[in-house]
Amino acid sequence: MNRLILAYLVVLCAGSSYGMTREQVKKTMAIVKNQCMPKNSVTEEQVGRIEQGVFIEDRNVMCYVACVYKTFQVVKNDKLDMALITKQIDLLYPPELKEPVKKSVAACLHSQDNYNDLCERVFYGSKCLYEKDPNSFIFP
Repeated sequence: MNRLILAYLVVLCAGSSYGMTREQVKKTMAIVKNQCMPKNSVTEEQVGRIEQGVFIEDRNVMCYVACVYKTFQVVKNDKLDMALITKQIDLLYPPELKEPVKKSVAACLHSQDNYNDLCERVFYGSKCLYEKDPNSFIFP
């Protein structure tokens, strides 16, 4: 399934070296959301407002967030990986969001070092991304 999603992303971006629009990114992320929600037994009420900064500190929600990032292949050795994230940002994000998101990622990457497992690391890393720049944060 991950390969199918990545193939879909490549096709969407093939016509442009500028990435997708914000709405295209959100639509693509919706596919991942629909894949990760049942895998982690979460409801729309629990995860539907993450993009607005509502991060519910629940184990299933944390693992849902990790699932989203793993599906986008930006996790390496159970941590968010700067090189992998940068690659996806360059591929997917619209030009006006690329640099602000990269700055947030650079500022937040080390926040995950305070946690012991993948779900917590990625959840709190993602929460940091929202807190650094809510206007540039996109999440399904």
